[in-house]
Amino acid sequence: MLRISGLFTAFMILAGAALSPAAAEDKTITVFAAASMKNALDEIDAAYTARTGVKFSVSYAASSVLAKQIEQGAPADVFVSADTDWMDYAIAKKTINEPSRVNLLGNSIVLIAPKDARIDNVDIAQGFDLAKLAGDGRIATGDVKSVPAGKYAKAALEKLGAWQAAEPKFAMAESVRAALTLVARGEAGLGIVYSTDAKVEPGVKTIGTFPAASHPAIVYPVAATMTAKGETSGYLAFLRSSAAKSIFEKYGFRFLVSPTT
Repeated sequence: MLRISGLFTAFMILAGAALSPAAAEDKTITVFAAASMKNALDEIDAAYTARTGVKFSVSYAASSVLAKQIEQGAPADVFVSADTDWMDYAIAKKTINEPSRVNLLGNSIVLIAPKDARIDNVDIAQGFDLAKLAGDGRIATGDVKSVPAGKYAKAALEKLGAWQAAEPKFAMAESVRAALTLVARGEAGLGIVYSTDAKVEPGVKTIGTFPAASHPAIVYPVAATMTAKGETSGYLAFLRSSAAKSIFEKYGFRFLVSPTT
């Protein structure tokens, strides 16, 4: 009897060791999110973990990079894009569960300078001469061909008649946060980023805000992927909650949906 009991105990220990990693993995949600989401989403994820015990593995990058990584088979449960174009792209590639999509947040783009720059307030309007303002310095933003912040920036400058002269002065970054860092370090004299980025970086100051009518509406859609775990639905519901709304708004995002709870 003692021998059988010992074998049974050993079996249970081995079984527990084999099952524990899988159980832990099942309670981890993998999120691919636009770089500009980092501060707000980190806080929201921490709040959700405190409530549910579910943990997170989060990759922050340009929406273009993330959408293509998901297309190539990178494991993700949730995709948060900084524009509708890249979410539409992912849906077209059949990597996103389209019914789960929600256009969750709004934002604005601003002109920034290093915190100790002499430039203060700039009136951004039709005829705005960004090239002259930049002088011999560089202007940082996300890659205007793919990164949402850069696409919004180019659209605004074209609308205001400032793109052609300013284009040669642009330093195209791989993400909006990379552009933010260039300005914070003084490696670029000006930058165009989201207002939410400028708010969390003490090394820069906002010197002007682009009129909302000068560029397409800035919308952040969120959705589950086609391979999302079961826990994902609860997380997506939390992103629409009053608790999440308070955190997003604290960081300067506009909440575009009615809170669910």
